[in-house]
Amino acid sequence: MSEVSSSKRGKRTSPAVFYRQVVAELRKVVWPTQEQLITYFMVVMVFVIFMMALISALDLGFGKLIFAIFAGDTKQ
Repeated sequence: MSEVSSSKRGKRTSPAVFYRQVVAELRKVVWPTQEQLITYFMVVMVFVIFMMALISALDLGFGKLIFAIFAGDTKQ
């Protein structure tokens, strides 16, 4: 490694400098509008609900299948 990267690694910034750098980076962020935020929220909620329904249906189906296979027929 070069001397620049090893000397940079040894320096630590103070909490105040770190905070100022965080604030400066957050000012560069392009924040979504309220309309975009609502749209993204709805897309995520629809996806999560769909995945919950899919996994629940698969769990129920596989559970009944496994129970049918291992429980056997008790009527004889």
